[in-house]
Amino acid sequence: MSSPRKGTSRPELHSPKEPVEPQTPVQGTQQASSGDTPSTQHEDTCLILGTFRRAFSQTSKQASGRAHSSFLFRSFRRAVDDSPAADQCQATAVPGAGQGPEVPPTVADGVSQQRSTRVVPEEPEPEAGQSVADLIAERQLLAAFKQLQHLETRLVAENVSRTFEQNPTDFARRAMDVCLHYDVLATEIAAIVRETLGPDGVDAASLAEVAHVVRAEEEAHPMPAADGDFLRTPRRWRQHWEQAVRRSAQERVQQAGAKEPPEAAEGAAGLARPLAELGSLVRSDLQKVKEEVQPAYEAAGFPAWETYLRAFHDAVAQRLQELARDARGCEELYILLDWAANVYRSPNFLGSPDLTLSTEPLPPLLAPEVWAGLESDYTSFLESKIASCFDGILQLEQSSWAAAKPPDVLQGRYHTQLSIDVHMLVAEHVKAAGAISAELEATTLRICGRALGLFLRRFEKAFLESEAVSEPHLGANINACEELRTSLLARFPRALAELEKPLVATICVFQKHLLQALQRDVQPLFRVLCTKTWLTQDVLQPLMDKVVAFAQCLEHVAPPHGQEVHRYVIREYLTQALRPHERFRGIDRVTGSERMGQDAQAIGNTFQSLGSEATWLGHAIPCVADILGETYKDNIQQHLETLIRNYPDIRQDHVLAILALRRLGRRRNQRLLQHAQDLLRAAATAGGSRTSGGHVLFEEIEVPTSVDMLITCI
Repeated sequence: MSSPRKGTSRPELHSPKEPVEPQTPVQGTQQASSGDTPSTQHEDTCLILGTFRRAFSQTSKQASGRAHSSFLFRSFRRAVDDSPAADQCQATAVPGAGQGPEVPPTVADGVSQQRSTRVVPEEPEPEAGQSVADLIAERQLLAAFKQLQHLETRLVAENVSRTFEQNPTDFARRAMDVCLHYDVLATEIAAIVRETLGPDGVDAASLAEVAHVVRAEEEAHPMPAADGDFLRTPRRWRQHWEQAVRRSAQERVQQAGAKEPPEAAEGAAGLARPLAELGSLVRSDLQKVKEEVQPAYEAAGFPAWETYLRAFHDAVAQRLQELARDARGCEELYILLDWAANVYRSPNFLGSPDLTLSTEPLPPLLAPEVWAGLESDYTSFLESKIASCFDGILQLEQSSWAAAKPPDVLQGRYHTQLSIDVHMLVAEHVKAAGAISAELEATTLRICGRALGLFLRRFEKAFLESEAVSEPHLGANINACEELRTSLLARFPRALAELEKPLVATICVFQKHLLQALQRDVQPLFRVLCTKTWLTQDVLQPLMDKVVAFAQCLEHVAPPHGQEVHRYVIREYLTQALRPHERFRGIDRVTGSERMGQDAQAIGNTFQSLGSEATWLGHAIPCVADILGETYKDNIQQHLETLIRNYPDIRQDHVLAILALRRLGRRRNQRLLQHAQDLLRAAATAGGSRTSGGHVLFEEIEVPTSVDMLITCI
């Protein structure tokens, strides 16, 4: 902590009764502002020049001689206007100063001599002890103010008693001295504020002096004097102190990351470094304010914490907007958003839960339009980045296929990294966006959903065109898509609901290719069904043996692969039954019906042992068998109703093919067809296959038109 500067002294200005010696500025006068920035020096100069103008403007109103007043102000005007800062300080002049009295040559020469460096006030006559300048130099601000207040009170009283009626210049000089010392004292307050957060800091006594002197000035000058006396005008030191706090905060915040080293990192790392420095500086400064500065001010009843907090908040906001203008790329934009949303607003930002940045009285760190622009730019870059990530995942899968290495078996399933990579990609970006805002999280989920939907089509096409199409790789891809459908969609059910259809479609495509090997083996065995040989021999068993062997090869594939094989067998069986090579009559028809029921029972038992849960498939073959073997023709309508109710995807041509298995007569066929059409229209109105849980069977069975079907229609 720096101590009061006792080794320096302000210029000693003498009593009006003593001869005035020409003086030059002493080092002590400048020491208080030795570390001033050019802008601060300019403000001090403006403050002092404004005091000159106010003093002579007030004197001009009280002067009796017009010629003398004109000469007095013209000499002063030359001294002031010759100053480099004179043109920049016109706002501080009191209106009407241009009509004041002129300054005698001796006064004008004194003023010209003072402006050679900074305007130096003459020392008012001290009552006893130290002068005002010495008190200010030693930072005994309250004592200095009390002396100035005493001199001000005496000067006002003398002016009211017309003591200076014959010598208005003397009043102007003494009033100017008081005002200039007030300004010097205000400058010292600003210097103390600037030094408070510096490396050396300021002792608590000096901070308390600032608080006491500001409050003392407010009590001494609560409002402008009724007669317009500028000496008793409020000095507004509280606002002056607040401005000094804001300038100090801005200067310190601008220093964070301002000096770029030659080897400074580019991109995200280059932006992370100044943000880290900014956070560290704000944290350390506000900790110092809370722990050292605030207690010193608080003892004098001065609210320092709120002022410093808002000053640093505004300075950080300004600095962040400067960085936002230069942010480029997805990583830089996210670092900026994350710092503003999470780092700065974190409860532990100041290093202690007891010290928090209360967001209620503070405006947003970034303006809403700036924040929205940053989020928009981020999502634009993010969309491109996520698409690029999916490209990388596809390249990794293609490399794995080119290596001709079979997939690993993990927990009893064929395994590929596809599902893990997609899960990590989506979860990582959604979590990062959620840390910023709920709106950004929802936008990121939509981007991931669109990108994944496009990726599935590309992935399916690339795999089927590769040379890696095999049962293990098909099984691994089915497992990966099934994991995405069950876990990823369960985690984000609303945002990714549109991915259900493309995932199911991709799984079905891979399952169909997986079944092609089984189809090649068992297709010849299906052709002997519903023939004369089928009536006398068990031709189904060899077929089911191949099905069981194939199903065992699929033990490493996630369900519902058993259901798909089950559906394939039922579908192919019905295809052969609805387009038989021979028509059964009499006892053969009854025997065929019985054989068909036995086959349905055998197929159901086999797939139940294989773990298929597609019990809905077990009604199709028995219904057709009942229609084929029914001896009481009026019951055929009931069997037909059961079939249509269980399988709404059945079509009219399927009904014609089933009726063609019997010779029912023209009128009965027409009545049954009409009833079937009514049931089909009702099922279509209710939603068809969609109302039965998506069960599809007859939709994939093609029935060619035969002569028997035409006869049935006629």
